[in-house]
Amino acid sequence: MARSSAGPAVAGLTAGALAIVGFLAFQASATAPDHPTQARGDSHSSAPGNGGKKKSPSSTKVPADSGTGRRVVYQLESRRVWLVGADERTIRTYPVAPSSVDPDPGAYAVTSRNMSLVGSDGVQVEHVIVFHQEDGIVFGFSAALDGSLPNPKARKKTGAVRQTRPDGKALWDFALIDTKVVVVR
Repeated sequence: MARSSAGPAVAGLTAGALAIVGFLAFQASATAPDHPTQARGDSHSSAPGNGGKKKSPSSTKVPADSGTGRRVVYQLESRRVWLVGADERTIRTYPVAPSSVDPDPGAYAVTSRNMSLVGSDGVQVEHVIVFHQEDGIVFGFSAALDGSLPNPKARKKTGAVRQTRPDGKALWDFALIDTKVVVVR
């Protein structure tokens, strides 16, 4: 029986492949209304089989306790973000993947933005929107260039909230410095 000296390399490739498969599964779990019509800024979609009528799924309704006005809403329980316009209409909503630490519920504001950097978990990320920092933990939204997700069970405490690259770009365009970010349970 021949032995391969590529053991660690294969293990690294396998871990990378699992990360990609996990991210693709995360993307596939997103409900269809979140994506097809967003290029037009319409959060509602025509559901198949409903005669083409517009439908707003209750699962994507902005949480009632999220305040008013133009804001980013991050609901911890559903792991979902809403971009809400000044007219209270949802511009976009999408699922996210949180890291090992959640921010406390409350109202915050975007404090910094960075087009690209290495995240606290060592992954290259883009469209970084920071909205809170507490006890050395930075809380913000970002998209990993390699599509990886944060490890919610990591020993290192990080406050990264990962999103897909298209969702990250939409948030980047929406959330300028001082934009309100409301975190709800």
